[in-house]
Formats: sequence, structure tokens, C-alpha cells
Amino acid sequence: MAPTRWGFVSAGKISNDFKVALDTLPKDEHQVVAVAARNLESAQKFAQTHDIPTAYGSYAELAAQDDIDVVYIGSIHTQHAPVTTMMLQAGKPVLCEKPMSVNSREARQMIGLAKEKNLFFMEAVWSRFFPAYKKIRDIIDSGAVGEVKVVTACFGFNVGDVPRLRERSQGGGSLLDLGIYPLQFATMVFGGEEPQDVTTSGHLSDGEVDETVTVVLKYSGNRMATLLCSMSANLANEAYVYGTKASLKIPNFWCPTEVIAPDGTHEFPLPPPEKTLNFNNSTGMRFEAIEVRRCLQEGLIESPLMTHAMSLQIAGILDQTRKVVGVVYDQDKE
Repeated sequence: MAPTRWGFVSAGKISNDFKVALDTLPKDEHQVVAVAARNLESAQKFAQTHDIPTAYGSYAELAAQDDIDVVYIGSIHTQHAPVTTMMLQAGKPVLCEKPMSVNSREARQMIGLAKEKNLFFMEAVWSRFFPAYKKIRDIIDSGAVGEVKVVTACFGFNVGDVPRLRERSQGGGSLLDLGIYPLQFATMVFGGEEPQDVTTSGHLSDGEVDETVTVVLKYSGNRMATLLCSMSANLANEAYVYGTKASLKIPNFWCPTEVIAPDGTHEFPLPPPEKTLNFNNSTGMRFEAIEVRRCLQEGLIESPLMTHAMSLQIAGILDQTRKVVGVVYDQDKE
């Protein structure tokens, strides 16, 4: 089996962490062969730091390189749709950072193009691939918590003055960056079922993006999820699954290394990073890389753990919630 050859779009913080995560996997399975950034200097610096053979000062040059099996897109939100489209048009499979797009119209177009080209395409909701998530699903399926009635999850930090979060023109706001995590958790626990009702309350920052938002999803059978995200408060950043018999607690639920269950705490330690990370537990991005390789080898165009339908459901709920809070991006007007 030949190694999966990765091309990286963007030399930013998340790309750094994904490369460090790939370095925890066997070299004969994953190799990064090229990196592209909007300026050549950034790409060259990244390539030097991470021992990557080729650096480009434009995304188009990377799209034209032949020996790339899959492109990882780690650019800012507003770039996800145009760059994914460019790579798919060039015949490249894509792993695109979450959120895959700033709205569901873009998401549908991206997925439509991937299907038309018969190319693998996945939104990098890395949480879904953690061993702890498999454990959560197994415990729920085993009936140990009884029937799941309520899910709660909160995710928030006082992010300070980060332009890509604060500025509307950059697809800022807490929902797309942070809220997607509690949302994907709830939709996973409820098996992708469409909520009967979505209730949203939140407020805007001075920059006209959502600062703190609460979302309540109402499901059939008197079940619900209560979700909270904020970019001005340091929240507990944990999730709970409450059933008719017992409950689960998942600290750091977006990148969990433990699940606190009725029968005790199940631990899933991560390999230590060899270089500095920008975000919590980033070596856990290795699990989505393993899944991408598996899907490519099996000729799949989507992963069963993060299907196109799951991405579209999340994008649709994010659209609804943003609309209520009053966040309108330029992409929404097209």
C-alpha cells in the first residue's frame, strides 16, 4: 500500500496542528508533499518547519500538482467553498476544515460537485473520529443509560480580538467556529434525526456577528438538546448525555480523552506531539486522517462517520440559528 500523499492549503495554526498529528502516524501511510499559502514566504516557512518538499504561493499551483492524493483545506471559513471548488474541479479529493462553508447553499454546491466528479469529500469534524466517540455510541447502543432524553453541551472561550472570529467579512461569530461542536455532538447522539423544532436566542457583537448563542433542539419522543456557545466567556466545555437510567459526562467533548460512564471512567490517551500545538489535543486529528486514508483506499466518496447528509443537516441548523440572531454574511445575499 502506497502512502497517502497530502497537499495542504494554508500555512496557519490549524494546518500546523494537522501536520503534527500526521507525524504521529506511520510515514509509509501519510506524507505531506506540498503546502500552498496566499504568499510564498508563509508557505516556504511552513514547509521548512515541517520538512515538506514543495511550497507554493498560490492555491492554483497546488491544484495543478499531479502527485497529490487528497487536499487538506485549513484556510479561513470564507475560503472553504471557493478553494474546495477549485480542488474538486482539478480532480482532487478534499478534506475541508469545519465549517465546510458559511451557509448551506455553499455546502450543497460543494457536495454536488464532489458527487458529480465522483471524488471523496469530507468536512473535517475531527471530533467524530475520536475513539471516545465510538465508546459513547457503544454505551448508548448497549442500553446502559436507558433511553436518551436530554443532551447538553457548551463550548466557549473569551477569544479576545481575533479578526477571523470578530469580523463578519471573515465569516466570524461563535456559531460557525464553536457552536458547530455542540451541534455535531447532539446530532450524533440523536442519530441524525431531524429536530422537530429549533429555538435560538443570542446576541450580536459590535462587529455584527453572534457572540453568545443558545440553541434548543426539540426531537420526537420528548427528547431535547440544549446547546450553548460563546466567544466572550470561558465555559465549562463539556457535554452530557442523560438517559432514563443513567448519564454520561464527556469533558473536552470536542476532543475527548475520557468518557465518564455508569461503569467508571474510560480513558483514551493521545500520542504526545513532537512539535508545538496551537489547540487542545490536536494530535487527535490523526483519527480523521486514518479515516480519510481508509475511505480513499476503499473508493468511498464520503465517510459513514461524517456523511454529506450529516454536514448538510448541521449547515442547515446553523443557517436557521444565525438568521434568528441576525447574522448575515455577504455569501447569504448571493
